[in-house]
Amino acid sequence: MSGVVRRVARAPWTVLKTLFGWLVLFETRNKVLLAPSAVRLRRIEDAETRRLALVLASPPSALVATVIATHRRPEALRAAVRSALDQTVRDQVVIVVDDGAGLPELPDHPRLFAVSLARNTGVAGVVRNVGIRLTRSRYVAFLDDDNLWEPDHLERTLAVLETPGGPDAVYTALRRVLPDGSEHDVLSVPYDRRRAAREAFLDTNAFVARRNRSLHFSRLRRTPEVLPREDWELIRRYGRRHRVRHVPHPTVRYLMNPASFYTQWRQPS
Repeated sequence: MSGVVRRVARAPWTVLKTLFGWLVLFETRNKVLLAPSAVRLRRIEDAETRRLALVLASPPSALVATVIATHRRPEALRAAVRSALDQTVRDQVVIVVDDGAGLPELPDHPRLFAVSLARNTGVAGVVRNVGIRLTRSRYVAFLDDDNLWEPDHLERTLAVLETPGGPDAVYTALRRVLPDGSEHDVLSVPYDRRRAAREAFLDTNAFVARRNRSLHFSRLRRTPEVLPREDWELIRRYGRRHRVRHVPHPTVRYLMNPASFYTQWRQPS
């Protein structure tokens, strides 16, 4: 009898998941419960953008701006920066935004800019938004401090984006690797907004998009237990009004790091 009662009690949730998708339902809940944190974090983001704009004097500008958010991973950050600067596309600036921990020593490079927030926010979306707002470019790309790009990542994505009548954004396949360096798999899923409501296959490390008003991250405070991640929210929202295309070639080495915000995205029952 208790099993029957549980099934009856869960019937509305099952129906809603079928109609809208569990990721959409979870994000709706997040926006209701976490909205107060977003208001305060938007104020911090605005203040930090104004302060750091004065530090930079003039905004870093290029065809594409790569934003690298970081926090206390000096060695991994240096490797990520190298993979960004080693791109075959040279019309690029790289901006590293540290979330209040202090910047490690980085290469002295004319296309590399690095800033540090005055305080730790613990919100990757805010850190990335500051990087977006401090730069000027036609396109924006994103790389986390524990992941790497293949040298042709930007070349392959821009080849699609710059095609006449091309999409507004593209994302490549992810080569997912374990902490010991061995390959786990290659994640390559064509873009489908309906499928994205039920499956998490979108990650901003592979995402390059045309700069517009839709290109900003959620400012909700997402602890590791809060699903979905801000990557999913950004790309799915961006795809509401702009065309997104998948490039089925792995150009990202994505670390499946249990100590970070990595999750296997199992669907809740």
